[in-house]
Amino acid sequence: MKRMPPVRGTLSAHRPLADLTWLRVGGPADWLFQPADEADLAAFLRALAPEIAVFPMGVGSNLIVRDGGIRAVVVRLGRGFNAVSIEGNRVSAGAGALDAHVARKAARAGLDLTFLRTIPGTIGGAVRMNAGCYGTYVADRFVSARAITRRGEAVTLGRGDLNFRYRQSALPEGWVITEATFECPAGDPAELEARMAAQLARRNATQPVKERTAGSTFRNPAGFSSTGRADDSHELKAWKVIDEAGLRGARLGGAQMNEKHPNFLTNTGNATAAELERLGEEVRKKVFQSSGISLEWEIMRVGEPAAENE
Repeated sequence: MKRMPPVRGTLSAHRPLADLTWLRVGGPADWLFQPADEADLAAFLRALAPEIAVFPMGVGSNLIVRDGGIRAVVVRLGRGFNAVSIEGNRVSAGAGALDAHVARKAARAGLDLTFLRTIPGTIGGAVRMNAGCYGTYVADRFVSARAITRRGEAVTLGRGDLNFRYRQSALPEGWVITEATFECPAGDPAELEARMAAQLARRNATQPVKERTAGSTFRNPAGFSSTGRADDSHELKAWKVIDEAGLRGARLGGAQMNEKHPNFLTNTGNATAAELERLGEEVRKKVFQSSGISLEWEIMRVGEPAAENE
């Protein structure tokens, strides 16, 4: 294994990732790097051999790490990247800040980022995936983001640079978002708090929040075809076509399509990443046979399968 550049943060070899993902599955990363701050991250990436892949990871809320692990340096941002500041109607948040924390802090200042309150994960992941809820997406509030390129250069990215689409952005591979700024409508703090409380109650009533899931497994079918066109509609829900195909509660080993919300792939206790992914692919196949709709994964699947002899 290649010699790694010196760091001020934490750099761990062969670090298992299962405990860092919400689904609690996955093999080790070649390296896990938790930088002390942006300068530490930039210096490390600048010195890192260019052939070594870099994979930014948030809190693993929307991720399946395959059982063989990731042949890369996984970068996970911690306390040095969770500051939140407010100036006028703009909120700037470190990429490691939790979406829910940013929403609450904005609301106390009379700024509306309430759509982030029920989205699990961090601001970096929210920008990367153009996260959205209740009809509002990151793209609707986004002003700019800071990022460190794979070559260790600090850059500022505008809306046009990221080319936001449904659950997607155009962030180049190996780049790490470190901060994002949003422009927010004003609102009464008490009303914003009440709206977030109602959203939480609705989520808790309809979603398996206490089970091992990674949020929505599949994107809602866009225009019934997942084309991503601007005129696509997302009124048809993925859970509905899964349910209509008779797959609510479907199981494979320790993996299950949740009984409460069938678009939540669930680790019932001892699932492997392979079982979770295979069940997801089986659901895609049967939904297509049932309705002609090709579901697209919303959960990101990364890494390599386990070796055959393991």
